[in-house]
Amino acid sequence: MCTSRAAVLLFSLLVSSAISALVSAQKSTTTPWRTLSGNPPLVIARGGFSGIFPDSSSAAYSLALMTSVPDVVLWCDVQLTKDGAGICAPDVKLENSTSIASLFKDMGKTYSVNGVPTQGWFSIDFTLNDLANLCTVIQGVYSRTSKFDGNLFPIFTVQDVVSQLKPRPRALWLNIQHDMFFTQHNLSMRSFVISTSRSVVIDYISSPEVGFLRSIAGRVSPTRTKLIFRFMGQDDIEPSIKQTYGSLLKNLTFIKTFASGILVPKVYIWPVDVNNYLQAHTSLVSDAHKAGLTVFAADFVNDVPLSYNYSFDPVAETLSYIDNDAFSVDGVLSDFPITPSAAIDCFAYPSKNSSGQAMPLVISLNGASGDYPGCTDLAYSQAISDGADIIDCPVQMSKDRIPFCLSSINLIGSSNVATTQFRDRMTTAPEIQSGPGIFSFSLNSSEIQQLRPVIASPFSQYKIFRNPANRNVGNFLSLSSFLTLAKNSSSISGVLINIENAAYLAKDQSLSITDAVLDALSKAGFNNQTGKKVMIKSTNSSVLMKIKENANYELVYEVDENIRDATNATVLDIKDFADSVVVKKTSVFPTNEAFLTGVTDVVTKLHAFKLPVYVQTFSNEFVSQAWDFFSDATVEVNSFVMGGEIDGVITDFPKTSASYKRNKCLALGSKIPAYMSPVQAGSLLEVIPRPVLPPAQAPYPVLTESDVAEPPLPAVQKALAPTATDGSTAEAPSQGKSGQPKLPAGILLSSVVMLLVTLFLL
Repeated sequence: MCTSRAAVLLFSLLVSSAISALVSAQKSTTTPWRTLSGNPPLVIARGGFSGIFPDSSSAAYSLALMTSVPDVVLWCDVQLTKDGAGICAPDVKLENSTSIASLFKDMGKTYSVNGVPTQGWFSIDFTLNDLANLCTVIQGVYSRTSKFDGNLFPIFTVQDVVSQLKPRPRALWLNIQHDMFFTQHNLSMRSFVISTSRSVVIDYISSPEVGFLRSIAGRVSPTRTKLIFRFMGQDDIEPSIKQTYGSLLKNLTFIKTFASGILVPKVYIWPVDVNNYLQAHTSLVSDAHKAGLTVFAADFVNDVPLSYNYSFDPVAETLSYIDNDAFSVDGVLSDFPITPSAAIDCFAYPSKNSSGQAMPLVISLNGASGDYPGCTDLAYSQAISDGADIIDCPVQMSKDRIPFCLSSINLIGSSNVATTQFRDRMTTAPEIQSGPGIFSFSLNSSEIQQLRPVIASPFSQYKIFRNPANRNVGNFLSLSSFLTLAKNSSSISGVLINIENAAYLAKDQSLSITDAVLDALSKAGFNNQTGKKVMIKSTNSSVLMKIKENANYELVYEVDENIRDATNATVLDIKDFADSVVVKKTSVFPTNEAFLTGVTDVVTKLHAFKLPVYVQTFSNEFVSQAWDFFSDATVEVNSFVMGGEIDGVITDFPKTSASYKRNKCLALGSKIPAYMSPVQAGSLLEVIPRPVLPPAQAPYPVLTESDVAEPPLPAVQKALAPTATDGSTAEAPSQGKSGQPKLPAGILLSSVVMLLVTLFLL
């Protein structure tokens, strides 16, 4: 009898396993998502779109509803007032998120919060009438704009979030952070939640306190409201049962007894080391899924430097949590819900035939110079790997007439030259720059190849530095080596050669940079027989005219000033020597104090004359973007392509733009979702109260014929002696016993100064 029962049990287990396997197989063929349910991850808007507008304001919630996936979940951090009302505010202390401190100056107090004496203004000392009728919400993150604070957004209650927003939110998440604190002051968060759930659909309730979740577990409908346990720092103590969150993480089956999911800091899943590089992901998501728990990841913000592995691209960060070979979280909590919305719906699991639309053309800037030192073999190889269509070479000449790819004719910013024996080559060239420098034409090619590259950090004034692990890696390439690399790469469609300072080099250094470029292209076989596009770019029309006389390449004229339009006659002149035009970002979308003010007629005018328009420079660091782009490089690129109708981007992070071209939503045409629609230039500026509007700026000038007219390039002449830093004309330096030049004291002094400045900057 026992044997028979065992057989039946074994048979039942086998059938159950087979059914589970079949369901799993069917699930894997119908959905790519590795979430617990197989559905796409949720987007949870923390305080609404709190990355732009004040947290939990009507504007923040409304913007989240307008720019996110339709089922976006609105998050409210609940605080209780003196009379038991529930308001939405991001912290138990109100002074950083509301105007309370300025209105009630003498009502700051010190209370114990989880055993820690905490000074501030607390909701428990004020009635709802005090707060709702007198206080307004303000931006509490100081790196974000405070321009919207003057709109006098009122403090929202939980009921306000549901009743006052249009359209009405589909889902609501209440976070109860400090139940024990409110209990100590005779306020019951449990009673508030239970009472509110009778009139408001609460989809999710989270708390870092086990005791609170246990107390309401049987009082709310588990099919209607999901209880989520929120993990804090692994060494922090959970206040109700006095265990560290790290120890609770090891007992997920215990969590499952009172919650259906967990909310964890994102570093629980993808840890980072002390240098801000990703470590291997943990098994947390798969472990929680095995225990039947959903997993939500927190702390997604666009306006702090991300792990260097993401190259400052917040879409790439989101994708690492939802589209990888191992797991997908069940939702992300973000201050910028537009980013996970686009990542989930447009970028995750791209279809096999979404290899990239024709536009925009992705042109690198000094290779992938956001990740490697510019103009090095590694930067160019990375740009090719990242999916750039065109890789670029800004050509500089060495003393022995060898053209190199170097980001600047002055080597100090892009190399370690100021700390080498070549620091005594410092001279001045007023035609190039106002101060002294160590220029490429002062070093032979063999000496340039001895230099170590330095990665650019154009936003170091904001304490944002690019990939420090790659700070001095790679080798500079001659133009010949660059062309060989490009020719042997099957994935790129061509090269862009940038030529500047041609007149100075010909007249003062006896160097013909145009001849050197044409000769290198010819020797490399780039004579329209390689199948690869060759683009020659310059701010000097005479350079393009000379190239046009000698070769048939695409000539690109760079407008190096901000403009709002160009006269018809000017554009006709440009067409005489150029096939396309490069303009600055602000010549398409002008800005005022980092707010877009509108759209110019530049692209429209150039397109009317059949001139493609490429725009520079697109960087990923959020400080490089206007507020209107929500600290997301993809939003910026999309707005320029779909709203500005540009033909190509010049970028130091080509991977971001190449990824943009592959996103699935570009194929939707008129059905494209809001989170992949271009921003409306000037719309944020209209929301700023008049008293704090940026002062009006004079409009950019119109490009005229005189702006593009240049005299012909001078003939190559015998080089003049370089000008010493004291303003005199220097003789050729005599050689000392060591073989090193003897230099005037003025040059040595400048060298020391420049060395100190360089070391300070590095």
